[in-house]
Amino acid sequence: QPCWSEYLTTRIEQNMVVNCTCPISECRAQPTTAFICSIVSSEEIIAKYEKALLRGYVECCSNLTWCTNPQGCDQILLKDGLGYGAACSKCSWISCFNCNFPEAHYPASCSHMSHMTCAKCNHGFCWRCLKPWRPTHKDYYNCSAMVSKAAWQEKRFQDYNERCTFHHHAREFAVSLRNRVSSISEMPKIRTLTFVLDACKVLEQARKVLAYSCVYSYYNQDTESMDIVEQQTESLELHTNAL
Repeated sequence: QPCWSEYLTTRIEQNMVVNCTCPISECRAQPTTAFICSIVSSEEIIAKYEKALLRGYVECCSNLTWCTNPQGCDQILLKDGLGYGAACSKCSWISCFNCNFPEAHYPASCSHMSHMTCAKCNHGFCWRCLKPWRPTHKDYYNCSAMVSKAAWQEKRFQDYNERCTFHHHAREFAVSLRNRVSSISEMPKIRTLTFVLDACKVLEQARKVLAYSCVYSYYNQDTESMDIVEQQTESLELHTNAL
């Protein structure tokens, strides 16, 4: 029993317990959950084992995924039946279920978001050329599949990238403002500030759309419908700045 306990504990701590087999090389038998729980006495190790089982189950189910909130969220989401832009019921983060980009990026398409990350090992790579993102790729236009475009689009890219970055920073400001207003509204004798909180949420969403509109516009500059898109984006930006 001590040998089995040490063996299973090591496998659990190394995240290699799923599908582990008997340590005897000729034996392919797999220890059951009941057997592992009867051998391993540490509650902390058992908790890690249960998390490993849950993680393995989610990864095996094509219609299940974890919430992609970069701040951390342990909610499991069901892809089937979730429309575009459906939010996590726990943290309200809006994930994209069609690519590995961490959040919904409308109106930019998934193909626009070149930087992909493997959900299993966190390996970053470019979906266009399939080369590792680090240490040499680093940005969307240092891509061997698009060298010819990168040469003459550098200035245009910088302009769109600066606009996109600005809106992302402005979105962070809206989130910070909403959090500050929330703390104030919880104080006694302060009248309701719900309308301010709602305005902050609208501001946050508008900045998000504007940021990804930069990505969308950059990749679709030559399409016939872009005049209308640019006009609508400009109008949204004016109203958002006013707000």
